[in-house]
Amino acid sequence: MSFKIAIVGRPNVGKSTLFNRLSGRRQALVDEQPGVTRDRRSAAAHLLDLSFTVIDTAGLEDAPTASLEARMVEQTEKAVAEADLILFVIDARAGLLALDRHFANVLRRSRTPVVLVANKCEGAAAEAGRHEAFALGLGEAVPVSAEHALGLSDLRDAIAEHMGPPDGGEAEPDEDEAAADQPLRLAIVGRPNVGKSTLVNRLLGEERVLTGPEAGITRDAIEIDWTYKGRPIRLIDTAGLRRRARTTAKLEKLSAAETRRAIDFAEVVVLVIEAETGLEKQDLTIARQVVEEGRALIIAINKWDACPDRAAAQAAVRDRLMRSLSQTEGILVVPISALRGQHLDRLMAAVFAVREVWERRIPTGALNRWLAATTEAHPPPAPSGRRLKLRYMTQAKSRPPTFVIFCSRPQALPASYVRYLENALRADFDLPGTPIRIHLRKGENPYAPEK
Repeated sequence: MSFKIAIVGRPNVGKSTLFNRLSGRRQALVDEQPGVTRDRRSAAAHLLDLSFTVIDTAGLEDAPTASLEARMVEQTEKAVAEADLILFVIDARAGLLALDRHFANVLRRSRTPVVLVANKCEGAAAEAGRHEAFALGLGEAVPVSAEHALGLSDLRDAIAEHMGPPDGGEAEPDEDEAAADQPLRLAIVGRPNVGKSTLVNRLLGEERVLTGPEAGITRDAIEIDWTYKGRPIRLIDTAGLRRRARTTAKLEKLSAAETRRAIDFAEVVVLVIEAETGLEKQDLTIARQVVEEGRALIIAINKWDACPDRAAAQAAVRDRLMRSLSQTEGILVVPISALRGQHLDRLMAAVFAVREVWERRIPTGALNRWLAATTEAHPPPAPSGRRLKLRYMTQAKSRPPTFVIFCSRPQALPASYVRYLENALRADFDLPGTPIRIHLRKGENPYAPEK
């Protein structure tokens, strides 16, 4: 099991900057505004020769019971409980504050070892704060600058003291085994406050991400490794996407960019909508983005238990999909209740079904027999009196299914005929709901006899 290190401290001391530095890429949102991080998030990290799992947390602060801030602190406490080592970060330039002293007292009573880290030590102004840190009773502070990558070798030595000797060399899995173990990347997206985080918690069976009546609680794209019936899944909870015209604050733009990045790297995307409101314009905008990125899409109609007219609600969603997303016919629609845990097995069955379609490959021989029969039943047009010839077809790749057709004049084939071929492919080879891409190339049939 990987060695886990939790980064804790009061708000705005640079925890997320240090998290990004250790994980090697910008994963957590960073901003001058305090309290940006709300959920705990983990990532594989490397520091020189050390490898471990690092956990970013919300800032420790006193907060009224049942408030959003109190729920954030609960998430931090859970991270501390599961960690093997705590990095307690202070701002050396600001010096010690009352909150630093308060939480140092709490951490001293913890059984988990603590390494004190004095961040923002890139200048002489931090010297006084670094020496003042001795008063916390946690030993000498390790001076670092997460933003400028200073002091990381000293931090490595402090961490190594608690990690123990490295594990014995295990045989690395071969490429086939590694590919088989790759988790399915499943992103949960939608407008704010439709129940995305509630769905994630219900699937995991624990309060892993923050939920509540407040809209826009989730800010980062939180990746969580999970196993469903023996199958590895990387579940990604995302921030709600509003219309671009309404996304004005810098932090909200960063959150929206994280959500779009999660869509780009997902395999299957579940778009969560509300039963009462159905598919709104913003939902369709998100769905089109998923399809354009070539990801498998599922529509989850949430809050199904509170829907007064279920038949009408489901019919309205399917009708809107037919009118507005006809290029991806057959998108699966699954009614669920995230709060009550209803129909979640049906949702997961749909996830694996659409992924299988998304990865499907069709033999070249079957494709060319299909192409000949299809063009004979409905020949391509003859612009300027010259018949277009579709000579040969092959599948270039899957994920999503992508096909190449070699024809006499690619630029003259109308988009309407390409859509006809796409719809016929979807129907004849059972490819419902997945994006299909068709590329036209000018070339000769490689199976034709040489002249």
